[in-house]
Amino acid sequence: MSNLKNKVALITGATGGIGFEVAKRLGKDGYTVVLNGIEDVEGAKRVKELAAEGITAEYYGFDVTNDEAVTSNINAIGKKYGKIDVLVNNAGGLGGRSRFEEMTTEFYRFVMALNLDSVFFASRAAIPFLKKGENASIINYTSNAAWNAGGPGAGIYGTSKAGVHAITRALAKDLAEYGIRVNAVSPGTIDTAFHAQIKSTKPEVFASWKDSIMLGRLGQPQEVASVVSFLASDDASFLTAETIQIGGGQALGI
Repeated sequence: MSNLKNKVALITGATGGIGFEVAKRLGKDGYTVVLNGIEDVEGAKRVKELAAEGITAEYYGFDVTNDEAVTSNINAIGKKYGKIDVLVNNAGGLGGRSRFEEMTTEFYRFVMALNLDSVFFASRAAIPFLKKGENASIINYTSNAAWNAGGPGAGIYGTSKAGVHAITRALAKDLAEYGIRVNAVSPGTIDTAFHAQIKSTKPEVFASWKDSIMLGRLGQPQEVASVVSFLASDDASFLTAETIQIGGGQALGI
């Protein structure tokens, strides 16, 4: 069994929402957790929250869409600890909505960078340190939008997440010889700040979302974190190139 006390997990976009719950869960599992984000004040606050729960944590502020920043920071993390055992590519987002006819090149590139470039940059930088890890793995985030191409104006989000689905499998093939596993989770509608705007402006729409979910409710961030915890663990040691839907059956439609 792994000695989790010496294991290191890097979670991108971890200052709030699902990312922070993942950091907290892995910390409770015994990992030293390294949180990434772009809101330094929030990052410092989150590290204090984790420390209060007995979790060893630190924060590195960098933009996951900036390849040089990603590389230099992950190199620093890897050199500090001598390895990285788990990389959770949690950072990402809708980025806004735009139909293709009106879509600017700038918007297109931003959404692709946020969701797909970030996975490539962080994974590339982490691989040399994952090779030194124990039961090392990468865990990415895709979405139902990768299969259904997203709702109105979210087409490029869906496209970027389809890319994440493919790069997960490609990385798994590429890294299998080193014993590094690569999997993805595909959260359904999870009750986080990601949906805060529609929750406050159109509560009836927000409430109706549960009607498309077989289990009849929205998911909680902790329910994603528990699956990430499993994928990172020795219990998932023979799992690679898989995507696990965490949506209460939402992907099937009802």
